[in-house]
Amino acid sequence: MCEGWKVVGVSAQGISHLKSATPCQDAHAWKVLPNGVLIAAVSDGAGSASFSDEGAAAAVGAAIATLQQRLTDDDPTAISPEQGGWHGVLSESEEQALHAVVVLAERRGEPLREFAATLIVLIATPEFVTAMQIGDGAAVAGDGQGALFSLTSPQTGEYINETFFLSSPDSLASAQFAFRRGAIRHLALLSDGLQLLALKMPAGEPHAPFFAPLFHFVAECGEDGQQQLQSFLRSPRIADRSDDDLTLVLAVLP
Repeated sequence: MCEGWKVVGVSAQGISHLKSATPCQDAHAWKVLPNGVLIAAVSDGAGSASFSDEGAAAAVGAAIATLQQRLTDDDPTAISPEQGGWHGVLSESEEQALHAVVVLAERRGEPLREFAATLIVLIATPEFVTAMQIGDGAAVAGDGQGALFSLTSPQTGEYINETFFLSSPDSLASAQFAFRRGAIRHLALLSDGLQLLALKMPAGEPHAPFFAPLFHFVAECGEDGQQQLQSFLRSPRIADRSDDDLTLVLAVLP
């Protein structure tokens, strides 16, 4: 937990991975900086890649470290969205994430494709939120009055269940970017295992009945919030509709 933003995040091993003894291939991280800015990242490793769990962890770690250094050194209010400033900040975090995965693959002596993973990064203050995404999953925001909107939505390829990865050709050039100014009180980042429950597809719009009780839960939960969220993600209600790894990061600003 934290002062200001109240955040709970979980990456849970999916039922199919439990049965096959495959590690959770999702990763997430978040920090609230001393200036009150929230930074968060979620990555989903490709199921077909041998070391995608390592790729996802490396991507998230590098993205958060880059954002933390940049936003601790710079005054966020001095970064202009009109001049592409926030796009540049998020692009840098994704570039450093890709670099970390490339270095990992070279060190391990394995093809880069075996570390394939998606990546969503987000920066938020009470006055604005900005996000960038490569691949599937989504970033959702709300104004605290019941209005929800998608910042990013799943990127799909030519075939069903096909997506893009950080290591895909031209991934950085084709990344989704969003900036929204206004009162921000609710935020969510999710991996693709929750898409069919959390989003109205194919439009990718937030499904309010899914998010509303979760945001209320975060606002009211205590120190065991992470355990409670993990229990929810492993409950029959979720497991009956998704056997994939599941990541959900929720943030509420009172």
